[in-house]
Amino acid sequence: MKEGKYLDEFFKYLNYEKHYSSATIDSYKGDLGEYFLYFQRNNKSILNVKHDDISAYLSMLNERKNNNATVCRKLSALRSFYKYLLNNGIVDNNPFVGIKQPKKDKKLPRFFNYNELEEMFNVPDLRTPIGQRDRLILEMLYATGVRVSELINIKCDDIRGREIKILGKGNKERYVEFGDYANEILELYLRDGYKQLNKKDSKYLFLNKNYTKLSDRGVRLILDKIIEQTSINKNISPHMLRHSFATHLLNEGCDLLSVQQLLGHSSLSATAIYTHVTTDRIKEVYFKTHPRAKK
Repeated sequence: MKEGKYLDEFFKYLNYEKHYSSATIDSYKGDLGEYFLYFQRNNKSILNVKHDDISAYLSMLNERKNNNATVCRKLSALRSFYKYLLNNGIVDNNPFVGIKQPKKDKKLPRFFNYNELEEMFNVPDLRTPIGQRDRLILEMLYATGVRVSELINIKCDDIRGREIKILGKGNKERYVEFGDYANEILELYLRDGYKQLNKKDSKYLFLNKNYTKLSDRGVRLILDKIIEQTSINKNISPHMLRHSFATHLLNEGCDLLSVQQLLGHSSLSATAIYTHVTTDRIKEVYFKTHPRAKK
């Protein structure tokens, strides 16, 4: 079917020309696949979509209890797809241009308190290669604020002194710094645990028990096991360490623009959500400490 061919060509375009990450492309595939199937079941072509068709599709998403953030993501994927079709002369117009985005639900980033991080840092056994690696994962995620997808792709050659070259979203390079705690564990791991894990002469820093590059899912499983050995009672994710990095920097007086650059955000608006967290912290400190804040 021609329409399926256009989808395949679009995904190749995202991969080879736009250099989107595999995770982003998989997200697009899911959203566009659902959209394609909806119109296929209704015997309609996605190349001849009207505003009434889009309204019906959005109503279906609403009936399936998709939240506003999910709908916004799906609309973004669909706009991009039809923009691609329009630019390649496959359709005459982009039917999603006039469709309004629903307001995203404000969801503040969840983060760890420093005492929770300390408890997590003390779990890995530094006498073992795996323990050294796991402690370094925690230290590097918190010290640099990198995404898990960026962490697992760090190569030993990317590290220069206390600086790491990171290949972020859209293949954009940036440099992140790390301090004494992370450096101490890094040196231990490189002279001991890494040598025992690197039996296949890998170029990557973080390796698994099979001596190959650690996966995104592997990092999540490691963090789950660490949390199980603590008193922390939270639904957690590796991204919370990135949130903790940003929140703690802002709480200590770092400016928003610097945090944006360290996180690798292309837009300051993506970083601005952390200011809500720090504002709440400022209010809390004020009412606890100001002598005339309470009677």
